[in-house]
Amino acid sequence: MDNSIKAVALKNMAWKFMERCFAQVVSFIVSLILARMLDPGNYGVVAIVTVFITIFNVFVDSGMANALVQKKDSDLLDFSSVFYINILFSFVLYIVIFLLAPFIASFYGKKEITIILRILGITLIVSGVKNVQQAYVSKHLEFRKFFYSTMVGTIISSIIGITIAYMGGGIWALVFQSISNTIIDTIVLWITVKWRPSKEFSFYRIKKLFGFGSGLLISSVIDVVYNNLQQILIGKIYTPTDLAYFNRGQSFPYLITANINTSIDSVLLPVMSQIQDDLHKVKSMTRNAIKTSSYIMLPAMVGLSCIAQPLVCFILTEKWVGAIPYIKIYCMVYAFYPIHTANLNAIKALGRSDVFLKLEIVKKVIGFSLLMIALRYGVMAIAYSLVINTVVCSFINAFPNKRLLDYSYLDQIKDILPSVAISFVMFLILYPITYLEISNILKLILQIGIGITIYISLSIVSKNDVFNSLLNMVKRFRLN
Repeated sequence: MDNSIKAVALKNMAWKFMERCFAQVVSFIVSLILARMLDPGNYGVVAIVTVFITIFNVFVDSGMANALVQKKDSDLLDFSSVFYINILFSFVLYIVIFLLAPFIASFYGKKEITIILRILGITLIVSGVKNVQQAYVSKHLEFRKFFYSTMVGTIISSIIGITIAYMGGGIWALVFQSISNTIIDTIVLWITVKWRPSKEFSFYRIKKLFGFGSGLLISSVIDVVYNNLQQILIGKIYTPTDLAYFNRGQSFPYLITANINTSIDSVLLPVMSQIQDDLHKVKSMTRNAIKTSSYIMLPAMVGLSCIAQPLVCFILTEKWVGAIPYIKIYCMVYAFYPIHTANLNAIKALGRSDVFLKLEIVKKVIGFSLLMIALRYGVMAIAYSLVINTVVCSFINAFPNKRLLDYSYLDQIKDILPSVAISFVMFLILYPITYLEISNILKLILQIGIGITIYISLSIVSKNDVFNSLLNMVKRFRLN
């Protein structure tokens, strides 16, 4: 792959990674503070509202933000047209959720949901503006601006939330923390991003962009409904405690995955879209993305699986030991995400949203079938069904690129074998430490320290090309 393209991609991934790490760390600290000040029931009500906001948000840009990034020659007219249609559509969605709010509140038997949903629903309108800004930043690979907007939005909204909670505002602390974060983030982007909509609009451009975006929209709707259905069924059929362990087990590996995978995912599509006419370069970038992300993700998931027991007992206390098996299972699930992310971004960058939609339908049919089978055998069976599903789906996501890029699933597995081998050696050394009769904090210090040392040492000894590439990238980033 061209060194200049690779350098730009790695630099933007670094900025995106710092942004996600900052947001996750600050949000985690603030959540601990608010959890001590607020009643757990407050979180439950906001969680219900958030589900509906999340579903409606899928429709806000109708997939056209991705279409703007994917289209190689998208210009001011394209961005302006999408901006105006987004504003109009987000207002329509807000009216819909405003009218539905009383019925949703009645369904859950909680009157306060009406006003909370109507207030948080304002974020739909703000997102109509923000999505186009984000598309512009992604298109022009200016991810540094995401870092600044996220930093300002997260800090100010956190202060707002904690202040309201301290003053006895209860649930409104969570509500206004959420809405202020979105608004401030958007304002900062508006100030820092040079783009402004022009006074022109083209239905033809919208129609053309929607041709690509519609496939992604339907795919996103299917994905959101499927993911929420899983949570709803567990909470409905089994106990709240089972659901709590399941969700908590997911949260730890997701915290790592969200930072690493989102950083890579956000940069891959715009960079690949710029070189979409050169299939050799797209293949090279897909291959490098899989190798690099696997090199980072595999040891992270293996390491987390090894330290799950002392980590949970030290941070959450013994009452949360039921979450430990789920942490280990989700580590296996998320370990396959590099293959998912790189392959799907290659398909989107090539403009094949039709293939993307077909894959999504096939995967969700398989996932839903496994979920229905596993439901009767317990929550642990549901968790293990996710492992089976992610392995199958990794093959499904890679399958089209055998034809599109001449990059088969077997070739992809061969590319990550060095990282698998090093991670496996690390696992063999770290896991037995869990059974030592020492304090949990000492176990964590030993396992994390030894794990990092082993992984870096083996990377140096084996002359791992990904390690050397990342090391050079860090040096260049520091110089800049």
